[in-house]
Amino acid sequence: MKIQHYTQTRPEPVAEGPGITVRWVVGKEDGAPHFAMRVFEVEPGHSTPYHSHAWEHEVFVLTGEGTVRHEVEQETAVSHGSVVFVPGMEPHQFINRGDGILRFICLVPIEG
Repeated sequence: MKIQHYTQTRPEPVAEGPGITVRWVVGKEDGAPHFAMRVFEVEPGHSTPYHSHAWEHEVFVLTGEGTVRHEVEQETAVSHGSVVFVPGMEPHQFINRGDGILRFICLVPIEG
């Protein structure tokens, strides 16, 4: 079992997106064989890349205000308490539209 505050995990810059950090708070090295839990922080005015991949995401927004771009030119507002499910292969992007940090938990499957 692992119990800690998320800030005890070192934030790492996301190479594909300036103004974004990720904390891998639970993963394979913790004995989790199926899913990884990550905490993302997106600075005001920044966004994750618009991208897609084979695996799904389960997202819970902790703080901040933003939008999720989920189709070309379509965005949906998210804020504290919002839940987002992104199926595999669906293009998506998280955009900080607020004045503070957009912070969210993101769960993804661990591959092999």
